[in-house]
Amino acid sequence: MEMGLSFSAADLAQTRFAVSPMWEVVTSFRLLQEAGAPPLHRRWAAQVRPRLLRAGLDRGWLAALIPGSGYIADFLNPTPAGPFPALPAELDAIRRSTPEQVRADLATLRLKSAPAPRLRLLDEEPGAALEKVAAEIETYWELAIGPYWHRIRQLLEADLFHRARQVAEHGSAHVLNELHETVSWDAGTLRVVRRHCALTRDQTGSGLLLVPSAFAWPRVLTRSVAPEPPQLAYPARGIGTLWEPRTAGASADAVAAVIGRSRAQLLAELDTPASTTQLARSCGLSAAGVSQHLTALRNAGLVTAHRNGRSVLYARTAVADALLTPAATP
Repeated sequence: MEMGLSFSAADLAQTRFAVSPMWEVVTSFRLLQEAGAPPLHRRWAAQVRPRLLRAGLDRGWLAALIPGSGYIADFLNPTPAGPFPALPAELDAIRRSTPEQVRADLATLRLKSAPAPRLRLLDEEPGAALEKVAAEIETYWELAIGPYWHRIRQLLEADLFHRARQVAEHGSAHVLNELHETVSWDAGTLRVVRRHCALTRDQTGSGLLLVPSAFAWPRVLTRSVAPEPPQLAYPARGIGTLWEPRTAGASADAVAAVIGRSRAQLLAELDTPASTTQLARSCGLSAAGVSQHLTALRNAGLVTAHRNGRSVLYARTAVADALLTPAATP
């Protein structure tokens, strides 16, 4: 099946890129519903799935709105206002979804599967239900995306800057041809093959929003809601290295001379997000000592904290990654 999106000069002029936290929520949640995670994301999925099961998110609002295949409720992916929207801004946009849009999305979902009780509540009281949807997304973010966001965002930003250079050097047509094997540019039309939904200009607004995603692989996903510009989420470049361990090596010794050996050891261990108890066990330190060190590291912007039920997951930041990366030899 092939669909075509025609372009005028004005549409090309309004084509832009954006990094969207909500696209990462939607694509990652769908990936976790698969029986076995793709090898690219297996390490991440093995860490995240148990947390989601404990929180009951496998049977919540997101499970009803993001089926394992086919259509995804469009209101979950509002059009980003800029290139790097924050999650709270996108959640505000979701909360502002009109009852008409929500009900239209629910009608499409019902065509694909039996209506769930939560969807009936969303239909009857969209305003109150959207608050619950947003709250569940925040919980999912803390468990599944937030602890890894600095890695994911670095990957997405690198893709964005690469595409921007390609536009400057070769033009928009070249970039559109390079997005994905199922996407091609031909005589003023963007063609997408193997799509389950139509993507035509009469269903959308002008322009095009291109969204790199860490979890969309191996496919592309689209959103077509008039009068907004169509969105196309595509696999970002370099996802094959996203979850590779980032060992500190000898550089941890240099960092230890500045911040102390225990704190450097904790940073090295946080290549994978972990709780205070897990860190105390792996580093041979007391839980109280680990907690004190983590507070100092967090205040310095070297770790972030994410609520995981009754415990807290700590994750290394991009600043800490840079500290632990060996300096290149001139």
